[in-house]
Amino acid sequence: MTISLQDKIRIKLKSYDPKLLNASCNKIIDTADRTEAKAIGPIPLPTKRKIYCVLRSPHVDKDSREHFEIKSHSKIIDIYEPSSHTIDSLMKLNIPAGVDIEVKL
Repeated sequence: MTISLQDKIRIKLKSYDPKLLNASCNKIIDTADRTEAKAIGPIPLPTKRKIYCVLRSPHVDKDSREHFEIKSHSKIIDIYEPSSHTIDSLMKLNIPAGVDIEVKL
């Protein structure tokens, strides 16, 4: 079976909260299964950590610092052989506000 470029939708999800990310992935996969499209994933990508170093006092004590980190979680879902009904139902899907979505056709 050969797959052309038009037979695949790649959805990339990013979030700071892994619970929201998993819930969104489950919604997308359930929608794809209901419309008889083939969903592969979610494929977890490496978690990106961003560390910030902040001085505790504004003027003195350069040795006293605090470290804060933000973790960015991301996953990929591939949907093969999508129909127009699949695309319509994915567009109407209600995704939480803390999840960023990139869709590539």
